[in-house]
Amino acid sequence: IFRIAGGNDKQGFPMKQGILCNHRVRLLFKKGMSCYRERRKGCRKRKSVRGCVVGPDLATLSLVLVKKGAEELPGLTDDQRPRRLGPKRASNIRKLFALEKKDDVRNFVVRRQLEGKKKNKAPKIQRLVTPAMLQRKRFFRSQTRQRMVLGKKLKQEYAKRVVEYRQEQKELRAAEVAKKKKEKKVKA
Repeated sequence: IFRIAGGNDKQGFPMKQGILCNHRVRLLFKKGMSCYRERRKGCRKRKSVRGCVVGPDLATLSLVLVKKGAEELPGLTDDQRPRRLGPKRASNIRKLFALEKKDDVRNFVVRRQLEGKKKNKAPKIQRLVTPAMLQRKRFFRSQTRQRMVLGKKLKQEYAKRVVEYRQEQKELRAAEVAKKKKEKKVKA
């Protein structure tokens, strides 16, 4: 049993789920709708799509195998093809081989042999916790801490200097006021 997953008509317009007709319609698409990829934020676009009812003008139909019968289908279900590549992320490798935290992921990465050569290829493991990474993390943390301490120190020094400056200004004003009072007394 197959399920129709989609398809294109002879001019290449895709079938869209929910349009219950077997001809083309022009719809206004926005972000999140199928058959449309937003190029700029908030943009909408009117595009031609074909309805989801099967008709004679279809060039391709995408089918998904839902239920297999008694016999094998030649070229579809008769051969088992393994996945070409294994997982790349460290946590996914751990999940695949049911590894503990202390196990080394690098020994379990899926390698593949190159045809005609004695070399084998393995992916670069991502999110692998290495001593270098931990050292880098510690270094960045200590740098942040040092910056915070330095910032606090500079702030305290600045506050101290502001207090001193205000005191100096007060004294200058007081001296000026006293001078003016003295001049007034002398004139009187």
